[in-house]
Amino acid sequence: MGAQIDLGGGEALKRRINDLGIAVRCNSQTTQMRPRRGSQDVARLDFADGGTLPVDVVVVATGITARDDLVRSAGLATGARGGAIVDEGCRTQDPDVWAIGEVACIDGKVVGLVAPGYAMAEVVVDRLLGGDATVPAPDTATKLKLQGVDVASFGDAFGRTEGAVEIVWADPIGGTYKKLVMSDDARTLLGGVFVGDIAPYASLRPMLGRELPGDPGAFLLPEGTGAPALELPDEATVCSCNNVTAGTIRSAVTEHGCTDVESVKSHTTAGTVCGSCLPLVKKLTNTELVRAGVEVSNALCEHFDLSRAQLFDAVRVAELHTFSAIIERFGRVPEDAAGPGRGCDICRPTVASILASQGNGHVLEGEQATLQDTNDALLANIQKDGTYSVVPRIPGGEITPAGLIAIGEVAQDFGLYTKITGGARIDMFGARAEQLPEIWGRLVAHGFESGHAYGKSLRTVKSCVGSTWCRYGVQDSMSMAVLLELRYRGLRSPHKLKIGVSGCARECAEARGKDVGVIATEKGWNLYVGGNGGFTPRHADLLAEDLSDDDLLRAVDRFLMYYIRCADRLQRTAAWVADLEGGIDELRRVVLEDSLGIGADLDAAMARHVDAYEDEWKAVLDDPEKLRRFSSFVNAPAMPDPDLAWADRRGQIRPATPEDHASGTTLLRSPTAARTDLETIR
Repeated sequence: MGAQIDLGGGEALKRRINDLGIAVRCNSQTTQMRPRRGSQDVARLDFADGGTLPVDVVVVATGITARDDLVRSAGLATGARGGAIVDEGCRTQDPDVWAIGEVACIDGKVVGLVAPGYAMAEVVVDRLLGGDATVPAPDTATKLKLQGVDVASFGDAFGRTEGAVEIVWADPIGGTYKKLVMSDDARTLLGGVFVGDIAPYASLRPMLGRELPGDPGAFLLPEGTGAPALELPDEATVCSCNNVTAGTIRSAVTEHGCTDVESVKSHTTAGTVCGSCLPLVKKLTNTELVRAGVEVSNALCEHFDLSRAQLFDAVRVAELHTFSAIIERFGRVPEDAAGPGRGCDICRPTVASILASQGNGHVLEGEQATLQDTNDALLANIQKDGTYSVVPRIPGGEITPAGLIAIGEVAQDFGLYTKITGGARIDMFGARAEQLPEIWGRLVAHGFESGHAYGKSLRTVKSCVGSTWCRYGVQDSMSMAVLLELRYRGLRSPHKLKIGVSGCARECAEARGKDVGVIATEKGWNLYVGGNGGFTPRHADLLAEDLSDDDLLRAVDRFLMYYIRCADRLQRTAAWVADLEGGIDELRRVVLEDSLGIGADLDAAMARHVDAYEDEWKAVLDDPEKLRRFSSFVNAPAMPDPDLAWADRRGQIRPATPEDHASGTTLLRSPTAARTDLETIR
């Protein structure tokens, strides 16, 4: 970290890492790695000061090295530490060859960051078009997370500029260190270092080289103590990855009609690489909308002025159980509405989710059934050909031979396509809506239940085999995965949820890419939250370490219930944690320290969910009224039309048989019209 933070920041980081149970030695030069007697395995490190350290594994971190094999084989000059030597226009000694990014050595340096690479690419494009652009000084600002500790630095972090002065805020007890490097008159910002608390980084980094308003020390005080507001100039860079300025973001709102962060991201590309600038992008967007006279609203839709979180609490406190009662009490109906209290495609599924999250009975019970979207309405995911998928729950991926045979027989009898997923499930595709009850009837009879692949709810709990089978496993991840899946099955939420449980630090279950990640340690479980593998993949943040089984369940209970109550509509846990004021630290205080005094309420809410759980498909099979929803037509015969025809890929046509109907094969209209239909399909 010597290239990123100064001595004071290093000491703060060292204390934070020591608190995690990891010993740190600084200023120690390793002179020799000694093997174990009679073996090539390393056993001891010898240091220059005469000290030694017994070891089992040694990991050597040496930074980046340019992949310049092609450069060398072409006979081009390379730098002392690798990389093709280029001039200020990124051209090598061969006038027809350019190099950019980590393979380019400019002024004797190779820069391994994304923003300088993009800047070099722009220079090359300009040169190819006849321009004379030159590579600017690289933006070496970095924002890192080391063992769950936030670290950031930018500009002249070491105060090497002549006459520079340093302003430092250090809190050894809280484990934070913040420093600003200013010009000799303490007005112009030259750089900064942040450890533990990097909240000022996003707004201060774009002010590099500019005057700060007021006392610069005020920007280092804890949040909420009245730091001056920063007005970024238009030319200040907000997104260094894509070189997007504050002015570009403002013009996206004022000149290009962008009215939210997502549209600004799409128009400007800001925040689409590492995402660290998104809080500032959001702040600039909302500020410009307010200036333009546009009200920045958190309203759910035209029918509700409340946000989803506000509506959740309102419904909970008022103990309402129907959409009609909710919209009458807290919403409004536009004058041109087709009927009283009909709502829209935004608020109806949202209210359905809120009611389901609060234990309001079966999702297809009474008025709730009319609120569900396409997938929840039939308890199955519709596919692009109009058929549906059938996904039974397989907790922990454990399944008996009899269960495998049952799934295989169902898939074979109904002609379903099968796939083993990355979430320890067996998916079956190609079922028609009217076939779903019969398919599920057979699966339920063999002990299977709904896997909830169709809802905004818990999808899967992925697991490795852990200490049950794996020689590296330190905890029983299989049993924990089964426990978590059975505990949270059917839990409705603002967006889908995925959990991973790994039996050791080798992370075979990819837990840090999940909304909730559990990783075994020698002392218990480490809990990570807010990860996902969606459009913007994100590693989860460390929430707690070395938890017992009971403490882990309590922490996950509270995290999930707090998310369900507070998140916006269709907001993943990753985005919710990122938007949460105070971030992961505030979440840690709420979940682990009960800072809001709602811990018991969250515990009770999860207990009610666990006690009230019922398999949605079994409940449908036991209720003739619910089963009626799965008929294609009111007067549909028990057997499909025998006049339909079957055609193979070679164009051979014959009347459809009952087996064809049962298989789910796409059938044509009739033998006489089949050839015409076949040509249309082709």
